[in-house]
Amino acid sequence: MKVGAHMNLEDIKDPSFLQELSISEMQDLANDIRKFLIQSISETGGHFSSNLGVVELTIAMHRVFHSPYDKIIFDVGHQSYTHKILTGRAAEFSTLRKYNGLSGYLKRSESEHDIYEAGHSSTSLAAAAGIEFAKKYTGKNYKVVALIGDGALTSGMAFEALNFLGAHGDQQPIIILNDNEMSISKNIGYFSKVLGHIRTKAAYRTIKVGALKLVPRFLRKLTSKVERAVKGFLTDNTIFDDLGFQYFGPIDGHDIKELIRFLEAAKRSNRPCVVHVTTQKGKGYEYSENDQNGLWHGVSPFDIETGQVRAKEDTTSWSNVIGHYMMHIAESESEFGIVIPAMIAGSGLIEFEQRFPERIHDVGIAEQLSVTMASGLAIEGVKVFCPIYSTFLQRAYDQVNHDVARQSLNVVFGIDRAGIVGGDGETHQGVFDIPILRHLPNMTIIHPRTPKEAFQALNYAFYKKEDGPVAIRYERGSVKFDKNDAIPQELLSLKWETLREGRGPIFLAFGSILDQVLNHPKTQELDIMIVNARIIKPLDEKMIKSLLKENRHILVYEESSLLGGFGSSILEYLSVNGFETSKVHLMGLPDEYIQHGSKEEILKQYKMDVASVIAKLEEYAK
Repeated sequence: MKVGAHMNLEDIKDPSFLQELSISEMQDLANDIRKFLIQSISETGGHFSSNLGVVELTIAMHRVFHSPYDKIIFDVGHQSYTHKILTGRAAEFSTLRKYNGLSGYLKRSESEHDIYEAGHSSTSLAAAAGIEFAKKYTGKNYKVVALIGDGALTSGMAFEALNFLGAHGDQQPIIILNDNEMSISKNIGYFSKVLGHIRTKAAYRTIKVGALKLVPRFLRKLTSKVERAVKGFLTDNTIFDDLGFQYFGPIDGHDIKELIRFLEAAKRSNRPCVVHVTTQKGKGYEYSENDQNGLWHGVSPFDIETGQVRAKEDTTSWSNVIGHYMMHIAESESEFGIVIPAMIAGSGLIEFEQRFPERIHDVGIAEQLSVTMASGLAIEGVKVFCPIYSTFLQRAYDQVNHDVARQSLNVVFGIDRAGIVGGDGETHQGVFDIPILRHLPNMTIIHPRTPKEAFQALNYAFYKKEDGPVAIRYERGSVKFDKNDAIPQELLSLKWETLREGRGPIFLAFGSILDQVLNHPKTQELDIMIVNARIIKPLDEKMIKSLLKENRHILVYEESSLLGGFGSSILEYLSVNGFETSKVHLMGLPDEYIQHGSKEEILKQYKMDVASVIAKLEEYAK
């Protein structure tokens, strides 16, 4: 491998070569990596801004710490692309997030350098606590380094870990706080103001170092409590000092020399440390540098020159469809609000925020808070919408159960990204929300097939007479959308809908698979009945009984976990009520985590694509 400017990134095998590079050569390497990432992600799609922001920081981390012996933990993992390059995976980037290709997150099976894998935020500090305390048992002496963003640090578990680790001065975890004033979109909350206050104290490090020179030598050897008291007299302590950490920063996260110097200092320290690094999210690409809404956080393939997505269908995302309804109800209802955990752009609510800034409450990466806050609004009679990605809903299960469903409060949940999501893979597939929600008393679950049906479902959720939460699921994909479908207060009936009459097998499902089966050429040759089971809970018992009278095969399909899902609820109902179940067949996802890849590839792998459905219906028709 050529050492120096413009090396071939695909020749990199492991980070050890960094020890041979000068500061200027490492900066050349950073420039090459940034160009590589822009080119590569423009072709494959992936997490963009977060990775461009940590190029120099990741190089410095791998220069100072010796992976995999030292344990480098990335929070979430969507800022790990430079780490993947430095650990020998540049040649695989053309397969990023593709079926059987390179994961968009850390993956322990990919590399020994991927110490801990996570796709959900704010886990790194708790994981670091466990790996740090493991040294007590193993006798090893590695360093534990956790990289966490300022947005992720607003989550409750991150604060819990800070509180715990700061109280154990005999441990040596090193927390690198990547402060770019963004989570997915712009940060909110008081903690961002605290960091802003620290950042504005430009002379902080100079005072900190200079202050030590003013302190008599005998005082320098006293306890950290005295040290903090003396330092506090000369300059304000930070929140991290007060929690028990040795604080370094703020440091320019794009200055490799400075980064190495302070990381070395933290490495020599034998106490919990926080290294506060300031970076620019999206650095090196104009469109992402100027993005304040999170539109460049995760991207589809795009044209580098224009910043435009390459292929754009004449459809609207389900998130934007739901967002359109929210503007409609906000115009007609003064007592209506939205509580959302950090996903305004992803949830299709940018225009809503621009038009109704006082009616949307972004609580940051804090799903538990969003749900319980929504319960408080509901208990005061405010109509409230709480949109959460399916995969993040599980982080707030106790709050949905205890604070909302148990009190039978009228919170409307938008379960975004329900079903297979594609490139984000195992940690983001929306396949567990039905088993999580359907056993909760007072809960209604709806999965609309069309935007018109979605608006009727939302009308039902907001204007129904009965109390209780409603969860409305919608997929990651896009649909044909006519804004005139927003029908004022036309409520959806909690009944299933027959889409096609037939005397043969019955196909019972919800969501986009229905139209795929309806429009499949072979469907016209089959005498099958197609039923839209748009109400997942409660079951339409009257129609179930009617279908059973026909004594026909019934194929129940769900793009969700089979265990504890919609099909299971039907079998449970039949079993409890003494009905025959031998002709009821289930199609759903198996008891395993679903890898990344396109939705079509994944459904085909599990024989859940439309061709497999048709084949099953043909078999039952014989």
